[in-house]
Amino acid sequence: MAKEVSIEALKGMVGQEIGLSKWFEISQADINAFADLTHDHQFIHVDPDKAKLTPFGGTIAHGFFTVSMLSAFAIDALPAVEKRTMGVNYGFDRLRMMSPVKSGAKVRGRFVLKALDSKSPQQHQLTYSVTVEIEGGDKPAMVADWVTLAFTA
Repeated sequence: MAKEVSIEALKGMVGQEIGLSKWFEISQADINAFADLTHDHQFIHVDPDKAKLTPFGGTIAHGFFTVSMLSAFAIDALPAVEKRTMGVNYGFDRLRMMSPVKSGAKVRGRFVLKALDSKSPQQHQLTYSVTVEIEGGDKPAMVADWVTLAFTA
């Protein structure tokens, strides 16, 4: 995680890229664990032999697995909000899964601060335009406008 940044400083960064995470490898073991947690054992995710026969040529991560990686990307890449006491997900204004993430692929998150609206002196709504890139890929895995709330002291 990068340095701490005040809400006022962040307001000056609206429209700018403010974070790029490291690459995270998505292993078959990770995909299988996600399948177990979500009870989604569709063959395209967990059966390498059967998945080889599809246009993907092998297993792919669940789309929601890719979405769930946003937390790891954010922890790695985004500056901490100064005096933050808590942060929560508020939702998505836009979410599109553009390309499958194949087992063994590496992905990372690229964050642009799209908006920052202070709802009160202690509650701030941040909207990130986030792109999940696939190493060596032509298209992103996912694009989204991710809305979070930061609570400050």
